[in-house]
Amino acid sequence: MILVHNTVTSAARCALWLIAALGCGAQRSPGPPAEPTLVITNVTVIDPRDGRVMPDQLIAIRGDRIIDVRSAHGGGVVPSTARVVDGGGKFVIPGLWDMHIHTFFGTWVPGGEDVTLPLLVANGVTGVRDMGSELEPILRARAAIAEHRMLGPRMVVAGPMLDGPKTQFPASIAITTPEDGRRAVTMLVGRGVDFIKIQSYVPREAYFAIADECRKRGVTFVGHVPDAVRGAEAANAGQKSFEHLIGIFEGSSTAEDALLTGPKGPARFLDTYDAGKEAVLTRLLAAREVWQCPTLFWERGQWLVDAIDVSRDPDALYAPVSWREQSWPRFTASIIKELDTDPLAVRQRFVEHELALVRRLSAGGVPLLAGTDTPAGVDVIPGPSLHHELQRFVDAGLSPLAALQAATSNPARFLGRPELGTVAPGKLADLVVLDRSPLVDIANTRAIAAVVLAGRYLSRAELDGILRDVAAAARTR
Repeated sequence: MILVHNTVTSAARCALWLIAALGCGAQRSPGPPAEPTLVITNVTVIDPRDGRVMPDQLIAIRGDRIIDVRSAHGGGVVPSTARVVDGGGKFVIPGLWDMHIHTFFGTWVPGGEDVTLPLLVANGVTGVRDMGSELEPILRARAAIAEHRMLGPRMVVAGPMLDGPKTQFPASIAITTPEDGRRAVTMLVGRGVDFIKIQSYVPREAYFAIADECRKRGVTFVGHVPDAVRGAEAANAGQKSFEHLIGIFEGSSTAEDALLTGPKGPARFLDTYDAGKEAVLTRLLAAREVWQCPTLFWERGQWLVDAIDVSRDPDALYAPVSWREQSWPRFTASIIKELDTDPLAVRQRFVEHELALVRRLSAGGVPLLAGTDTPAGVDVIPGPSLHHELQRFVDAGLSPLAALQAATSNPARFLGRPELGTVAPGKLADLVVLDRSPLVDIANTRAIAAVVLAGRYLSRAELDGILRDVAAAARTR
């Protein structure tokens, strides 16, 4: 149990706190450090950058910032105005990021505000990269969360995705010509999106026009490597992340040229796989620092959709009725018809190939991000799916630390946000308090005792309340 109390002190004892903070490495400032509004004591802090484990720590937070991290036994007194939480030997990691979600995806997966966003927070996800949502709702949600008017993780957003002449999904803009691509980039940047997301059917010339327009406007573009573009070309054009390993399968094939215009799939990729071509592409991706967000849990669910029993998933009660009764059957039918036409044994081998590919990419210096594509998939539930994704990284042969990095310090690097991704003075106070160490078993990221979101402490009881509200909303959606 985490104990919470308020310590009553005199002004003199408050001064002792300030002296102790200055003497224990608190971040220096022109004046004395501000008194904390929240203090978490007796916890083990994990630094995901290098795996350092610091036991018996005290974390002091003022507003939405960490102002001190020091030994819990280093002396000093906490001011009476601070909320004090005795962590009781628990573990603290930076808040988790899901780097591939869709919050407002038309009628396909309703419930963005009352299901997706709070469910993410209740599962320790304090930040997300939204890779395709309806423009007005996602801009409103991003602002409301930043202004603390809505419960949800920090958001970086693309708005609608740029797709081909016939869009496949909701929250998409049809792109036929290079001029269409430039206009779309101009409009979205003007509306204040954080980056541009590209889908698979964007025509070749339009793709390079979009890349050029993004470069001119200083905005990042990410997403699928379009079917008509080689992975190496996308890397050289400045695409910052590839999703679902698209472009790498093709670039590792002896039939790469034919795959630009012809059919593709697990059997085709496996039959034409060339380790030498993969190694060449891996070196380019590492040199260009092209990030990979492989969405391994989603990929497994896609390729093995007819072999996985989702009916016993205990997290399914948080999925709205419309997801379970309408969206998931529609996704399943579409996958079976168009994607998993190869025999099950072949698809199983391909899923294992994906894991081995991620292991080789990591060993080759290609940086990785944890993302889930939630909730646009069968039984891909916001929050729990990120923990499953981290397990898939470990299944691929990565260490628990490397998996944890993919959801903490790596997103901070990718986004160019040094105030994220670690537990240290000056950082944003987005934290997850765990009962057990994720470095021992990555499944322990689900052993959540509390979440700190922008300095707001959410106890286990409060998180359970959020989950009850989500489950109730899911029954009506």
